[in-house]
Order: sequence, then C-alpha cells, then structure tokens
Amino acid sequence: MLGAVAALLWISEVTRPPTVSVEEYDPRSPRRPLPQWSDESFFIEERPGVPGDSMGTAFAVDRDGAWLTAEHVTHGCKRIGLEERGVARLVSRIIESREADAALVRDGLPSDHALPVSGHMPAPGSVGYHMGFPGGHPTLVISELIGAANARRGEAGESQPVLAWAERARIPIGDGTLSGISGGPVFAEDGHVVGVNSAATDRRGRILTTAPDAMIRLVTASRAVDERPVAYPFVDLTDAESRFGSWLSQGVIRRIFCDADEEPGG
Repeated sequence: MLGAVAALLWISEVTRPPTVSVEEYDPRSPRRPLPQWSDESFFIEERPGVPGDSMGTAFAVDRDGAWLTAEHVTHGCKRIGLEERGVARLVSRIIESREADAALVRDGLPSDHALPVSGHMPAPGSVGYHMGFPGGHPTLVISELIGAANARRGEAGESQPVLAWAERARIPIGDGTLSGISGGPVFAEDGHVVGVNSAATDRRGRILTTAPDAMIRLVTASRAVDERPVAYPFVDLTDAESRFGSWLSQGVIRRIFCDADEEPGG
C-alpha cells in the first residue's frame, strides 16, 4: 500500500541515530476475545520478502508530540522520521497495536494543534473525509461509509475490525493508487477522526480504516494523549478542503518515512 520514498535528508540530534523502541499493545486474550463486527471480510495482500523503504501519513493527536499512523507503516523499520521542512526528523518510541492497523508515535515533533479522535462509529451512509499523501501528494478523498467489516493482512495475519468505505471523489481529481495515504486520518461528518487509513482496494473502490474503538484503545493505553480538542462538524466539501489545507500548513498532518536499511544513510 505504500509508494516510493522521496529522497530526504535524515536528521538526528545525536551522532548515532537512536534505536527504534517498539512497544506492543494487545487487549486480546483467550478469555476476552474481541467481538467480530461483521461477516464481511477483506484480504489485504502483502509484498513478499523483507520490508522496504516506504512512506505513509501521520497526524498529531497531542501537541506534546503524540502522532497516530498505521502499524504497517512503522513495522520492521530501522529508522522512522516525520517530515519537517523537507527533512525527516527521527523518532524512536513507537507503540504498535496488535488488534488494529494503528501505531502511536510517542516522541514526535511538537504541534501547535491536535486533531480530535472519537471511538464512536458513524452511521452507514454517512460521508467520510480521508486525508493523506498518496503518491507523496496531499489528497482529500471523499467516501461513503458502507459499514463494519473484518480484514486480514497477509496469509498469517489475524482478523482485525475495520470500517469499509466506498470512494466517491478525490481532490485533486485522479484515479491512481492511494498508496501513501496509509496512516492518515478519516473524519466523520461531525469533525471527529474515527479511524486511521489502512488499505484500499483499487478495483472495488473501497477504503479500509481501523475501527474507531480499537483506535481509541491504543490512544488510551499509550497514556501519551491529554488533549481534548473541540470537533467542529464539516459544513460541506469546500469546508473540508479548506481545513485540510490549514492542517497541512500548520503541520498537523505530515508524511512519515520508514528506512528499512540496517545502516544509516542519507
């Protein structure tokens, strides 16, 4: 799902880049399995072989440096960096969810603003606004919620609860792959982030996002998010486009990069 990585200069505050510290959060247990939301299921194909350098999207959920992205964006990376003025600023503390395709960066760049998140599932048929960087370019995707489903990533992956959306339009207009939007936010009409972009099926025109309650469980378990931003309902598509532009200029939504190489480069 992730596209080619643009050449960026990797910046570290120390001579030797810190080792990425990954914590795992998994609320599932044999005694308390998570409920299955729906009988509809999706299979997400994975590329064979070792992880490669890649790019995704991340968004701030706390002004002190907590950012959400997709777990498959950060998994297996030797270095992870958030973009800042054309360079990748290293981060080293990641919490990856084992129940959903979501990861939380604990030591990311401070942000002047944070996005409001919610564990409430929108009503089927409602509009969704997906934001991120497919192909490395800022793109707003408008969709309609189909409903709850399950997804499995790769042959050995466990089933995860997701929301399935039907793509309706893009700004700017295009029909290419959504590779690179992974990790970006999807907003409900009430202005809350209700999931993390996880995958897209180009032929079926579907976008899969993490289940809202699974996203909130990761945020709560991290103890890194104290913000309670106010959510303002979207007036229309023009309003959504305007807000996306503002969040980009404010650095609330950024590109995130994975370097899978053993040796620092660049």
